[in-house]
Amino acid sequence: MFYLLFYPTRNVAYVTHPLIKENTIERRMYQISIAATALAKNTLVVIPTGLGKTTIAALVIASRLLNEDGKALFLAPTKPLVEQHARFLRNVLKINGDSIVSLSGEVEPEKRKEMWKDAKIIVSTPQVIENDLLASRIELTDVILVVFDEAHRAVGNYSYVFIAREYLRQAKKPLILAMTASPGSDPERIMEVVQNLAIETIEVRTEWDEDVAPYVGRKEIEWIKVEMPKEMQEVKRRLEECIKIRFKRLKDVGIEIPENASKKDLLALQEALQVEAAESRDSDMFEAISVLAEILKLQHAVELIETQGIKALKLYLKKLIKEASSKGGSKAAKSIVNDTLFRNAVVAAAKCKVEHPKLKKLKEIIEEQFRAKEDSRIIVFTNYRDSADMIVRELSDRFPVAKFVGQASREDDRGMRQKEQIETLDKFRKGEYKVLVATSVGEEGLDIPSTDLVVFYEAVPSEIRAIQRKGRTGRGREGRIVVLMTKGTRDEAYYYTSLRKEKKMYEMILKIKETIERKKQKTLVEFEEIPRAGVKIIVDSRELRSDVVKHLREMGVGIEIRNLEVADYVLSDRVAVERKTVDDFIESIKQRERLFSQIGKLKSAYSRPVLIIEGANLYRGMHPNAIRGAIVSLAIDFSIPIIQTRDAKETAEFIMAMAKREQEEKRRAVVEHAAKTKRTLKEEQEHIVSAISNVGGVIAKNLLDYFQTIEKIATADEEELAKVPKVGRKIASRIRRVMTTPYSEAGFYDSESF
Repeated sequence: MFYLLFYPTRNVAYVTHPLIKENTIERRMYQISIAATALAKNTLVVIPTGLGKTTIAALVIASRLLNEDGKALFLAPTKPLVEQHARFLRNVLKINGDSIVSLSGEVEPEKRKEMWKDAKIIVSTPQVIENDLLASRIELTDVILVVFDEAHRAVGNYSYVFIAREYLRQAKKPLILAMTASPGSDPERIMEVVQNLAIETIEVRTEWDEDVAPYVGRKEIEWIKVEMPKEMQEVKRRLEECIKIRFKRLKDVGIEIPENASKKDLLALQEALQVEAAESRDSDMFEAISVLAEILKLQHAVELIETQGIKALKLYLKKLIKEASSKGGSKAAKSIVNDTLFRNAVVAAAKCKVEHPKLKKLKEIIEEQFRAKEDSRIIVFTNYRDSADMIVRELSDRFPVAKFVGQASREDDRGMRQKEQIETLDKFRKGEYKVLVATSVGEEGLDIPSTDLVVFYEAVPSEIRAIQRKGRTGRGREGRIVVLMTKGTRDEAYYYTSLRKEKKMYEMILKIKETIERKKQKTLVEFEEIPRAGVKIIVDSRELRSDVVKHLREMGVGIEIRNLEVADYVLSDRVAVERKTVDDFIESIKQRERLFSQIGKLKSAYSRPVLIIEGANLYRGMHPNAIRGAIVSLAIDFSIPIIQTRDAKETAEFIMAMAKREQEEKRRAVVEHAAKTKRTLKEEQEHIVSAISNVGGVIAKNLLDYFQTIEKIATADEEELAKVPKVGRKIASRIRRVMTTPYSEAGFYDSESF
């Protein structure tokens, strides 16, 4: 329960609670009300950025820990968010700071295991928790609350989905709090989040609700339109000519699609054609797939010149030409670059010296803001890192400005380390930087200080991102939002799309809230205890990125994670599996040495290796004869059985079937081998003995321990052989037959009679 104390000074009331520090959490009735609901049921909280989702989580954590024995787990999608939440909880909760730990992949697994054991509150990225669950380093039995921050991510194969399922299976007293500024406007996506997190009720607040409005500053939204210069329009026209020709090529092979089709529609069509081409082997289908890839690349170029400017376009064109000239470059890139019309567009772009008018307008807007309020804080959002770099360069001689981007690094584009991100935000708070130019990493969750002005350098079609961007201003004081749009371009379409989706989102959430409250969500009934299969599999740590391991875990397999030198899955002392997705398999054929080197090592380490090729549409991106040739070589030259599976689930089912056969029927131990060209004498002895049918590594060692030499094993009778642990009459008979049958007569025995 919560206790409320009113403090007469400053007319502010604070929450008081045995586990909350005095004067740290302001009393806001909407937060108290939401927290009370969240303590009773698995709750999805939908509330705009800046209205205290983390505060609500702290209230629920404090009450849960006060009334129940156990741990709380707080999940957030990025490392900076993890550090931010952990810092906030240490500041407001009366819990030993050492008991509130933050975990990330940078912490060694064994260290994480110890930290988990001693902690009261764990704040972590979901990938770390997922990996530790799969490796059986941690259990969720005594976790009494899991908080899923940015809960709209709980769809598809994202780690939140697996963790929620495991939590509801394992925990004695489970409770889920899911939080987001926007779950999206797609009802199917919202329902997927609700079902994946076993949500029983939804708490929704908007800035216009009576209990929220007093804490939200007024926001003034301006739409500023600019005209695209004629020189840029000419470049755009030439690129659009290239696109029109490709739509005509699609029509010529019987595929008609509107030229204004969205990127989503084009990708869906491409995926459907890939499936059809794989089944029909129709050359026209393969050609259409490549043409669609060309259209997507060219449409991106048009988007850049419309929304970003000529410099951003030139950078992209340079990358496209580089891709086309590289050895592993895509067919689509090569086709585009060889097109005369495209070359004309490149020449026109090279001659174009004007910059996008957005840049000039942006400078004017920022100058105007600083004239009105000298100590303003301003965030400029842009979709592209190249644009962020360009904007920072253009503003740096006039304003104290910094770039804020994600951690991922690309070619010639280093990301920001977590430490750099935190330092940049601290300097922004202190006023050392007054303008922050941010990509999407600045939209989601991070405690970027309240700003006086937010500028959308381009509109975004996503209502989730638009809501998050707008939430960066108007936190308790007036804020201004400016959206820059180029007339007659997708800028306008994107912005109105996001507004329409935002309105639709709230309508859908309220409908879904009514639905799930009328029909109570299933929770623990759906997540019964997994029956343990009694099968153990050694898995390479890199395979944790796939869904195969999750499916194996759900089947009850005991997973042991190691950094394997050879193979992806070790199922016994003789059977190991190399798994390749279709894309990886095709890529490895292009790098022929890599494929056959891997298979050679696998063959030298395990006597019964297996290759699994996972995914549909094997014949894409390369001539079918090259793919068939590689498969034939693997099957005949290397004697490798090849299994093709539809997806990760079917891969897991095949691996499970093989593991059960080896371990339960054949009674073979799971042993990791390394690929070696030379063995020690001891290893050579073990290898020779274990090569006998049904004599694996364990029995081979038992025989050598008992008889000491291979010569004595060869001359021993069945009675003596049967005395060795795990040998028995059947294996003893096989050993005698191998040792005593003349080679000239051995052909009369088939594998069954042998």
